[in-house]
Amino acid sequence: MALPDILPVEAFFDSPERAGASISPDGTRIAYLAPWKNRLNVWVRGVEDDSEARCVTADETRSVTGYHWTDDPRWLLYVQDAGGNEDWHLFRVDLDDPDAPAVDLTPYPPGVRTSIGQQRPDRPGKVLVQLNARELDRFDLVEIDISSGESTVLAENPGTVLDWLPGAEIYARSITEDGALELSRHDPATGELTPITTFTGDGHPIGINPFELDADGTGVWLGSYRDGDRALLARFDLTTGEESEVDSHPELDLDGDRRIAVQQSSPLIRDRASGRLLGVRYLGERQEIRALDDEFAEVLAKLDALSDGDLAGISRDDTGRRWVVSFTHDRDPGATWFYDHATGESRLLFRSYPHLDPESLAPMTPVTIPPATGSRCPRT
Repeated sequence: MALPDILPVEAFFDSPERAGASISPDGTRIAYLAPWKNRLNVWVRGVEDDSEARCVTADETRSVTGYHWTDDPRWLLYVQDAGGNEDWHLFRVDLDDPDAPAVDLTPYPPGVRTSIGQQRPDRPGKVLVQLNARELDRFDLVEIDISSGESTVLAENPGTVLDWLPGAEIYARSITEDGALELSRHDPATGELTPITTFTGDGHPIGINPFELDADGTGVWLGSYRDGDRALLARFDLTTGEESEVDSHPELDLDGDRRIAVQQSSPLIRDRASGRLLGVRYLGERQEIRALDDEFAEVLAKLDALSDGDLAGISRDDTGRRWVVSFTHDRDPGATWFYDHATGESRLLFRSYPHLDPESLAPMTPVTIPPATGSRCPRT
């Protein structure tokens, strides 16, 4: 029996040929990351054909590691620093003008940094960022007009705010002196913060994802133990102060700790246009997604059938018809697929590491080691 070829270790650590794909809101284009002059940059192609794919960013010094479609598919946003200084700036790309250079929407001096930003359905053409342009040691909430670049400070940080949750009203998270997480409401007239509640570490450990405003901004979805030993999804009502269970798994915790490895910002799967909740990720030996929307449940069954890996990146157009998804996989990482829910069509868009043959790689097998009944740690 012939032994398989030995792969050099560099083959496993090369940059992907393509990665991080997502579909535009209107379902006509797909953006992804691919090398340009030995650095990852953002490329855009048509949904049906990649023969006219073009690179839309031009960073020769440092790879672009993420981007964001806006509600207007003309614009793409991405963040980049200068040579690794972590002073992140927000850039805009005009897809209707291929020759136009990227525009820095946060053209501030060194020391100022921003986030990738988020959009609200009720504020089209605007992006919300957290920015320390006023005081370097505190981040304000700032709204930027994507087309003009004009910025407006919506909430000033008094020095205690950890981060902002912008919705129809603006909320802030802070850490109290005893280490609890305090949620406050921002008064736009006075700028004052009024505490609403405090989440203590026993039921809501800091860092357990998610902590997000719900679709209508009247509650917060958050990870909670609720006197149990499994992290479930709860909702805190911002009016009544009541916390209620939204979803839980009989055996698994919310997948809130693996997000960095698979480049997910949250275990929640939400509709990009409306923000409504579609599904929740849980993690055991493998990932399990529970659908909380009937239509998404139908789509999820089709997506799961595309690969025996775990669903990683998920994007869809605003109609919910066209989807682009990628998979976490032990032998074929980053394989990315297109799926049309109206026609049932599906096709492989690309493999991130085509030089790796999945058939020649060893599968990973999860192992669960149960605790010994009645075991105790030895005394020293």
